[in-house]
Amino acid sequence: MKLKFSERLGILKPKTKIPKEQMPEHLRNTMWSVVCDETFSKVSNHKPYGGGLSDLADFFRKLWRDFFKKPIDNLMISEGRIYSEDSYKFVRNWFFSAKWYEVYEYLEFCAEEFGDEFVRVCNPYLERELSGFRFVGLSLLEIDSREEINEIENALNSGIQYRPVIVHIQSALELLTDKRKPDYRNSIKESISAVESLCKIITGNENTTLGQALKILDKKIPFRKV
Repeated sequence: MKLKFSERLGILKPKTKIPKEQMPEHLRNTMWSVVCDETFSKVSNHKPYGGGLSDLADFFRKLWRDFFKKPIDNLMISEGRIYSEDSYKFVRNWFFSAKWYEVYEYLEFCAEEFGDEFVRVCNPYLERELSGFRFVGLSLLEIDSREEINEIENALNSGIQYRPVIVHIQSALELLTDKRKPDYRNSIKESISAVESLCKIITGNENTTLGQALKILDKKIPFRKV
């Protein structure tokens, strides 16, 4: 990330990351702008995202039912159409008063709804605003190494041959990123299972154990000892 003028002159000390439990104004403002551009504007031609369009109405229905878990009949409805401008104002007010982790949960919900394009736009802004979290797949992880993110994403996009490996990696990520009760022990187990599945694919032996596979690979590809 490019240093600011004041940071290059040494007037201000550049920050590298904000504490994960914080959602400072600059980060919250930026991510709301991303939400507006990459969610509401994608399903509406009206500003500020009103007009009762059917696809926008569907999005608000999902928000009420699956994220806020509010009664669906609380949405403003007239003549069969949702007044999405009122709904938009509710979401905006909630976003700017929500706890830091609730904002990240909302971003994950949007990622589930809008997919990889939303994630692609989010990550550079999360990095720019010094968030300690990045999207890997559709989940936010406490990770700030671009190389580490790339390695995990490459594994998740390895193709049908490596499907068993991908399933274990996805399970490990889900267990690791559970905001309420992260399951580190089983996340590690899933990660080891991913390695074991990969070894089975490389050796061509479905019945081999991880230990046996590593011995075979050690003979085929001798590891240099440091």
